[in-house]
Amino acid sequence: MPLPATTRNRLAGATSPYLLQHAANPVDWYPWGEEAFAAARASGRPILLSIGYSACHWCHVMAHESFEDPATAAVMNELFVNIKVDREERPDIDRIYQLAHQLLTRRGGGWPLTMFLAHDDARPFFGGTYFPPAPRFGMPGFPALLARVAQYYREHGPELRAQSAALVDALAAIDAPADGPAGPDEAPLRLLREQLEQRFDREYGGWSPAPKFPHAGIIQRLLRDWHAGARGAHPDLQGLFMATLTLQRMADGGLYDQLGGGFCRYSVDARWEIPHFEKMLYDNGALLSVYAAAASATGETAFRKVTRETADFLLREMRDPHGGFHSSFDADSEGHEGRFYVWTREQVAALLPPDDVGLFEARYGLDRPPNFEGSWHLTAARDIAELAAQGGFGGNAAQLEQRLDTA
Repeated sequence: MPLPATTRNRLAGATSPYLLQHAANPVDWYPWGEEAFAAARASGRPILLSIGYSACHWCHVMAHESFEDPATAAVMNELFVNIKVDREERPDIDRIYQLAHQLLTRRGGGWPLTMFLAHDDARPFFGGTYFPPAPRFGMPGFPALLARVAQYYREHGPELRAQSAALVDALAAIDAPADGPAGPDEAPLRLLREQLEQRFDREYGGWSPAPKFPHAGIIQRLLRDWHAGARGAHPDLQGLFMATLTLQRMADGGLYDQLGGGFCRYSVDARWEIPHFEKMLYDNGALLSVYAAAASATGETAFRKVTRETADFLLREMRDPHGGFHSSFDADSEGHEGRFYVWTREQVAALLPPDDVGLFEARYGLDRPPNFEGSWHLTAARDIAELAAQGGFGGNAAQLEQRLDTA
């Protein structure tokens, strides 16, 4: 049965911002722990494990559509013992079940992660990520899926236990120590380098189609490889090219906040144009380091500028008055994803001197069709040197850059 609307569930005493977001759900949530496992063992009901984090847009969507819906919550409460986990608070739990999801579905995971576990040993037997409330995107509706999963669990226990045992063996093999002599072996790094070159996007940078993630660690690795041989006969210029092109394309795209500095978590397209709008502390910390390294390696002023602006963003927006740092900025603002970051031409024209409106629009793409739900998310659409060479904006590149910085 759903909880009364005025009731706060077991998450009410949590310290996690993500768990507290779900404390008033009609779902009878448990935090991860022995109380939940004991309830599952006593009832024989399988566990529904939901993992997310406070800034995750699709976590919010599934919460609004399903976890806040009394009818869906009633199904969850009747058929499952429901556990909520904050992946920022418990990355160890998240890692286990993300790997399990990949092994079960042969697809990458993500958040929200929705996993179904056996009642007596918490071993996973089925999972997915976001599920809609009704059939959509080629996925079943969540309430119907819940009923089917619970029925299958009741009727196919021995098969699921055999599958779970094989899954546990596979997870153990992933974490098993490698055979062979102790000490590092460069063969995996050489293989990685070959694969990076094969998968590299030579137009937009990066190493995957959409969705596209920054992968600061890969870029750092390429810069280290180049630096190690820079004074030798065969410096890795291709590695340097892959690293710097990717950094430049990310900085020019909408993944980077052209006004406020800092990077969003990933791009939904291959061009780095439209991001998933949350900003994570760990992403920006890693990218701050890699842009600083690239600025040192190349002397490029653009990389120094991004480094400075990203550091300013972190210190200005993510530092807590008590001295720590907040972990993330939410993807949603005013109830919609990304609304804080998008602009109309009318807003720009109202804020800028008339002589600078055309320059700003040309630089940041507002002279092109809208790129996000009828509005513009800013990208560095045209190079400042190109605008200066074109003429008509009343200045050389240095003068135009100063005007744009002021704007």
